[in-house]
Amino acid sequence: MKGIVYKSTGSWYTVKSQQGDFYQCRIKGKFRIGGIKSTNPVAVGDKVVFKVEKKGDETVGVIHTIEPRDNYIIRKSVNLSKQTHIIAANIDVAFLLVTLNNPPTFTTFIDRFLITAEAYHVKAVLLFNKIDTYNEDELLEIKYLAALYRNIGYDCIGISAKTGKNVDKVKALMKDKITLFSGHSGTGKSTLVNALESNLDLKTAEISSQHQQGQHTTTFAEMYDLSFGAQIIDTPGIRGFGVVEIDKEELGNYFPEFFERKQECKFNNCFHINEPQCAIKEALEDSEIAWSRYKSYLQILEGEDEGYRKDIYKKE
Repeated sequence: MKGIVYKSTGSWYTVKSQQGDFYQCRIKGKFRIGGIKSTNPVAVGDKVVFKVEKKGDETVGVIHTIEPRDNYIIRKSVNLSKQTHIIAANIDVAFLLVTLNNPPTFTTFIDRFLITAEAYHVKAVLLFNKIDTYNEDELLEIKYLAALYRNIGYDCIGISAKTGKNVDKVKALMKDKITLFSGHSGTGKSTLVNALESNLDLKTAEISSQHQQGQHTTTFAEMYDLSFGAQIIDTPGIRGFGVVEIDKEELGNYFPEFFERKQECKFNNCFHINEPQCAIKEALEDSEIAWSRYKSYLQILEGEDEGYRKDIYKKE
């Protein structure tokens, strides 16, 4: 039988068959070996082939084949630095929820998500949530960030999952697509899913007042069928986004504003650091490329972790 993975708990997988039936499945042991470095060899969104077996009164599925993925979103595993974690596979649109504060989302995190989406051919959209809570200065900062990323070519929408503002615009982008919602804990992913489809009633939680960080309400990635013809993958909040499997020589290609100018650099193998006649550095000086983007590029190039996690209470 063929189906799509709707939920992964690490040991069990909920698979929806082509006939529309759901099965609880395990994976064959060979997936745990064979050089697979990912902590989850099977991810939500994977198209799989499985067999159904009877064990007493129970019907259990066994996944034995993963069909080739169209794309996926991947990051470094939090606790296992040499391993990776596939957040979801076969995605049409990946939405990143961004909040200015409560909790803060920094540009280093946004950029790492966008670079990974570029590298693995996933369309990314930025949703600036909680705009109903910001004062005038904070709204100006949101508008600045949205303009920065729109100029690069990304869709940006200011929304309020709580009041419903611009949720219809998000819904229009989701229709007939498999979409992913990602972001830090507390940015409002589950609240937005509830606003899109109220009968799901996903669990939400208040922000921790002590650290201004979100509390995990989604424990495992899970896909839901929505009434307006969309499928949504709700994911656990992520604290950091480690970029993996991208060669240093190719990194600049996943910054669209770098890629469109790299042919103007004097050297074909320009790293945009100290080389003469570098089109990227010239554009930076002319304010055609944002310094925050260049900072993100250097951090990843040099193999640094996201600096904002070390200094979460201060803005860049």
